[in-house]
This record gives sequence, structure tokens and C-alpha cells, in this order.
Amino acid sequence: MFRTALRNVLAHKARLLMTVLAVMLGVAFVSGTLVFTNTISEAYQKSSAKGFDQVDVAVQQAYRPDEGDRIAEQPKLTPELLRKVAKVPGAESATGVVTGFTALADKDGKLIGGGFQSQGGNYWGKDDPRYPIEEGRAPRGPNEIAIDAKTAERAGYKVGDTVRLSVDGPVLSPTVSGVFRTDDGNVAAGGSLTLFDTATAQKLFHSPGAYDEITVTAAPGTSQDRLRSAIDKVVPEDVASTITGEQLADRQATQIAASMSGLKNGLLVFAGIALFVGTFIIANTFTMLVAQRTKELALLRAVGASRRQVTRSVLIEAFVVGVVAAVAGLAVGVGIGAAMRTLISTLGETVPDGPLVVTPGTVATALLVGVLITMLAAWLPGRRAAKIPPVAAMSSVHAKATTRSLVLRNTIGALFSGAGIATVLYATTLEGSDGQVPMGIGAVVLIIGVFVLTPLLSRPLIAAAAPVLRIFGISGKLARQNSVRNPRRTAATASALMIGLTLITGMTVMAGSLQTAIGKMAADSIKADYVVSMANGSYLSSDVEKKLAGAEGVTAVSPLRNAESRIDGETEYVTGVNGDAIGELTTFPLDEGAFEVGGTKVVVDTESARRNGWKAGTSFTAGFEGGERQKLTVAGVYEANELIRGILLDNRTLEKRLPADTRPADMMVMVKTSSGASDAAKDRLAKTLGDNPAIKIQDGDDLSDDIAQMFTLMLNLLYGLLAMAVIVAVLGVINTLAMSVFERSQEIGMLRAIGLDRRAIKRMVRLESLVISLFGGVLGIGLGVFFGWAAGELVASRMATYELVLPWARMGVFLLLAGTVGVLAAMWPARRAAKLNMLAAIKAE
Repeated sequence: MFRTALRNVLAHKARLLMTVLAVMLGVAFVSGTLVFTNTISEAYQKSSAKGFDQVDVAVQQAYRPDEGDRIAEQPKLTPELLRKVAKVPGAESATGVVTGFTALADKDGKLIGGGFQSQGGNYWGKDDPRYPIEEGRAPRGPNEIAIDAKTAERAGYKVGDTVRLSVDGPVLSPTVSGVFRTDDGNVAAGGSLTLFDTATAQKLFHSPGAYDEITVTAAPGTSQDRLRSAIDKVVPEDVASTITGEQLADRQATQIAASMSGLKNGLLVFAGIALFVGTFIIANTFTMLVAQRTKELALLRAVGASRRQVTRSVLIEAFVVGVVAAVAGLAVGVGIGAAMRTLISTLGETVPDGPLVVTPGTVATALLVGVLITMLAAWLPGRRAAKIPPVAAMSSVHAKATTRSLVLRNTIGALFSGAGIATVLYATTLEGSDGQVPMGIGAVVLIIGVFVLTPLLSRPLIAAAAPVLRIFGISGKLARQNSVRNPRRTAATASALMIGLTLITGMTVMAGSLQTAIGKMAADSIKADYVVSMANGSYLSSDVEKKLAGAEGVTAVSPLRNAESRIDGETEYVTGVNGDAIGELTTFPLDEGAFEVGGTKVVVDTESARRNGWKAGTSFTAGFEGGERQKLTVAGVYEANELIRGILLDNRTLEKRLPADTRPADMMVMVKTSSGASDAAKDRLAKTLGDNPAIKIQDGDDLSDDIAQMFTLMLNLLYGLLAMAVIVAVLGVINTLAMSVFERSQEIGMLRAIGLDRRAIKRMVRLESLVISLFGGVLGIGLGVFFGWAAGELVASRMATYELVLPWARMGVFLLLAGTVGVLAAMWPARRAAKLNMLAAIKAE
């Protein structure tokens, strides 16, 4: 039986090719994802570990929890503590570390590192061992900086150049005093590192006279653990905690692995979708192969083979196909992993250098996935063939599915579909995250139900295309009859395409509706002409608001200032605004009271009011940093949105309750001008802020464009990932048609003999493929719209401006895509059918 199975594989290698390709693509996606994420993760881990070579023990701030209505004052790492640590036996040196965001511009005024990887810090003394100087010297005073060698090379800077940078808004123009080397992972990944002298760094990063961390180097012969134990004896537990360099490196490696796991899991989900779609092709292929060999298998049974042996022979064939596909997929996957890394570099996202990582786990996963998927998909056709009695198989009385089996299938499909729809509809009645799990379960059950019901649905839906097919005469009529001749096969072929289009359509509906909702939210709630913020989302300096307030043509300005408070023993974040200007800059629907912010009067959003039991006129006490307490009164309750929510408090009241050394944290600044939004007004504001590349000045259109760009990028990425599933579906259509043509060789030869020419034969096969593909497309788009609507109901429970937006143009494109898939997939099978020799075909078994 083993030899028979191998011979069957070799005998049908052309027909198994599409199955091999389908499995290979899915396995390639899985192994490529693992190779790519493992390679990037290991490169970052090794790069970050180098950054801890100079650290044997790190002393970090201890965390003090808040109590009652009092916000705990967090301890500081002072120069006195630094001196204590430096004198600990076994310590060779101790360094005070200061870090923060620093946006450095290149010579064209563009931000280096995209903002998020632009870091700053302090250069310790005249010769910091962490950062060996290659050129020049260490920075001295507020007008000098040192930059890393890679940034200097990328931007074309050298010692003596004047650069433009920003820490929290205002533009600085220091001189480059030195260029240093570093193994910092952010720099290796395309970011920048800018160093100031310690006093300047402390002032710029809001920690005058204090450090963010103290790093200690051990003397020769002293272990990290021993040094840490010695430091613990002189460092109070409520002031600081200690950690060894090895532990820091391990923690960093864990964080990098965790950050990569999200990307890995996301890509593996799409790989799973491609493999799931591939199972339809495998099942279809083996069903057709087994059907063509029914008499051969019956003969094996007749000469003594058992049912198990017949099933086993089919599984052996599947095993061989799976191994070949898995090995090929692994090889292609390694290439995909390398290509994805190269692609990231070409897109400007640099990653640390390192070898391509192909772990034993990746190899084992690729082989296991490829073989298991293939064997599982082939098991049912093999089992079904083994159950046919030899005499019945030889006389072909088994050919038609019984009425009982179809009724049972339709009943099961209807039950699953009904349960899925009911579960999804129930989930829409829940709020936010509460409905996510039931909706996911309902969606899976519904897709299974529709798949089971697809043979039943194929007849009426394909019949709807009959009027159009009549235009093509006898070819159209034959195409319609062929597409419903074997509804199970048609269903399996169409379902592969259906799943891909369901996901694509659902995501498009959601993205378009969210984009419209957020754009409407910004337009409805913000009356300001401009919103000013940092490019990387960090906080602005309060100097930005002061400069904007004095700019020509500005009539109203208000920062949105973030501050922590304690109310009734719980942490609540309040938003400071300029009470006399906020009414001109925003507009919110009021549930009760008045939108009045000033003195001790505040406005709260509906969620905060409900959670705390507040209403207009309610008073409560808020505790602030430093132990200051303030009694506040709710003037009104407003309907919040994703841009502005929570408790709005007047900035003058907030500033009185914050410690003198606490600088405000402005999330953004809203600005209204006398002439409204215009290019001239925007240019004036930019010049007021020194044409700072780290600051964004956006009007309503810019905000909408930002939102649109974000969703477009997300959708294009998802389309690219789901394209794999669509490609696998195309292979399925090609495979089904090619094998169907082989099955119908005798019939096609007879059609040619009675006068149907080659062109008509080609047209018949193409139309059959087109009908099947459009059938899958209609089902997929319909399900996608339903899931998009259902998911939108969950979003609408938390976003008042959300409303369903159906992307008719894109859905038309998706349907056209399905039709194009059908036409392209039919090219080779149609050509093959037309080239059949009619006499040889008529005599074929």
C-alpha cells in the first residue's frame, strides 16, 4: 500500500501541483514570519545588551504609592546619594544618568529618527566611558552638544556645525562640540542620541539637581551581585531600588520579545487564514482524485485491502505532498524573512545588524504545519472512499449524494448559521470590550454555518446569473449547469475566496466608518483654527502657549494640560484649560448644567459623572501633588469624545495647587485666529515657534488627512497580508477547474464532436470560473458588511459620532476583483480544455 501511494503521487504530480503551491504559500508565510521576527528580536537584544556593558548595578527611583486623597511625592536621586553610592566598597565608578526626548533636525530641517527614536541625555564629566569621543570634545554649557557618529554620518554634521533641536517645543541652536560612538539600540535602529553636559540636561529634562538613574561599575574582582548587596546597605528602600546589569539586559530582552510578539501573532493570524483557505483546496483536490480513482480503490478492496489500508494510502499521499510543500515553504519562508528585513531598511526603518535567524523551532513548526494541514484535509475524502463497498464503486452507484445526506448537511448549516447570527446580534447589545469575545465566537460559528450551507446557496445565487449567461448562448448555459452540477465542489472552491473577501470587506467597512466618525468628532467639537502638538506625541513646554498667545492675529489660546489628582481615594486625571477661552475653542453637547470653567467650577464628561455619581451642582475635593487639596463644583456635564474627555479645570486654579518646581505638561495647544485657518496664518504661527520640525501645526483638514492617512496605511497593510489568502484562493479555482476539465474530458470531446468550437469551449470554462468566483465574492462581501456593521455597533456604544458608512466604490472593486480572479484562474484550464483531441477524449475512461 505504501508503494501504491507513492506511485499515485508520481502519477498525479501535475494535478497535485496546485495543492503543493497552496500549502507552500501558507507554510512560507508562517516560517517567514518566524524568521523575520526572530531575526529582528535577536538583533535588538544583542544591540541593547551592548548598552549595558558599562553597567554592573543600576540605582533607580523607588515608587511610592498614593494614599487616600494625597498624591505621594516621588523620591529623587540626588548628588548626595550619588556620592554615597560611589564610596561603596567594590564600586569603581558611579555615574548620574539623565535622559529625555530630544528632536534633532537634519540640514534640510527634517526630523532625524522620526521623533520616536530621538533621544537625549547627559555626557558625564570630561571623559564619559559610556560614550567614547571620536572627534572633538565633551559638551560644555547650554550651547554645546555631542552627537552620535551614525547620526553625524547620516545628517552630514561635523564638529563646529550649528544644529537645530527641540526638547519640548522651543527651538535651540547649539554647536556640535564632539562626535561619539555608542551601541545604543535606538541609534542602531535609525534614531539619534544627543548629549548635553549634566547641568544642561537636568534643566532641559525637568530634573534640576537630580538624576533619572545612577549606574555603577564594579571594581575588578567584584561580582555584580556582591556590589548590589553592598549598595543596598547604603540606599534607603523608600528612596531607590537596585538591579544588576545582567538583570537589566534580561529585562530589556523580555520587553523586546514582548513587543515583537504582537507583530508575530498578527502576522501568524494572516498566515493561519491562508492555511485555512488552503485546506479547502487540499480537500477539493483529494476529493476529486479519490473520485477519479474510485474503481482503482474498489479493486484494491476486492483483492484484500481493508478500509484502514485504503484510508492510510490516501493519507500517505497527503503526507508526501505535505512534506514536499513544507520543505519548499520553509525555503521560501527564509527568503521572505530576509526580504522583509531588507524592505524595512528600504522604507527608512533601520534595524541593528545581525545574522538571519532560523531556529530549530521554526523548522519544526514549518514541517509540522505543512504535513498536519495536508493530512487533516485529506483524511475525510480518504475515509469517505474507504467506506464505499467495492461492488458499488465498480458500478458507480455511489456517485450521487443521497437526499438524506444533503438534508442533514443543510440542517446542520442552518443551525450553525442561526446560532452565529444570534450570538453576533447579542454581542451588539453589549458595550465595548464586553461584546468582543461573544462577537468573535458568533462570527466563527456563522462562517462555519455559511460554509456548510454553501452548496444549498449556490443554486439560487448562480441561477440569478442565468439571464446574463444567456447572452453567451450555449457556452453560457453549459457554464451555469456545470457550476451547479457538483454543488459541494463549487461550494468548497467559492468558500476559499469568500473567507478572504469577508475579512477584506469587514475591515474596509470598519476603517471607513471610524475615519468618518473621528473626522466628524474633530469637526463637531473643535472650533479652534489650529491644534499645536509635538510630532512624537510628547508634552509641550508651557513656553509654546505663551509664544502663541503673543503671535499676530491670535484671538484665543488654551493648552490642554494633564495633571494627576486623587478623588475619593482613586486616581483621576484632570485636564487644565484656559477657562475664559475654552468656550471659543470647543463645543460639546451638554447633558445638564452649563459649560462654565473658572475658579473652582469644573465640567465633567458623562462617564466620569456616572462613575462618581456627580451631577450639576455636586461638590467634591481633589488632592494634588505635594498634598494640596481643592474643593471643586460641577458646573455642567458634557458628552466627551476621543479627543477631549474627563474633568476640565481652569489652569489658574490648577497651577496654584501644583508644587512650584512642577512644570505643566501640555498635551496640545488650541489656537483661534482673527482671519481663520489659512496658509498665511499657519506660516505666522510656524515662524513664531521658530519653524520647529518637532512641532505639528494642524488645522481641521490636516487632522482629517492625518486620520485618513493612518487608516489608509492600516488598510493597505491588511490588504497586503490578506492578498496571500486571495492568491491561495486563486490557486484553488485553477486547481478545481483543471481537474474538472480532466474529469469531463469525454464530455468535452463529445461537445467538440457535435459542433462546439474551441473558442466556445474556452468561453464555457471561463464563464464557469467567473460564476463560481462571483458567487464567492457576493457571499464574502455580504458577510463582510454584516460583520463590519456588528463590530461598528460595539464602537458606537463608546463613540457618539460613529455611524455605518458603506464603501460602495470599494465593494464594487472587490466584486470586480472576484470576477478578475475567475477570469485569470480559468486561462490555463480553458486553454487545456480547448486543446483536447476530441477523438482521444471521447475514448478516455
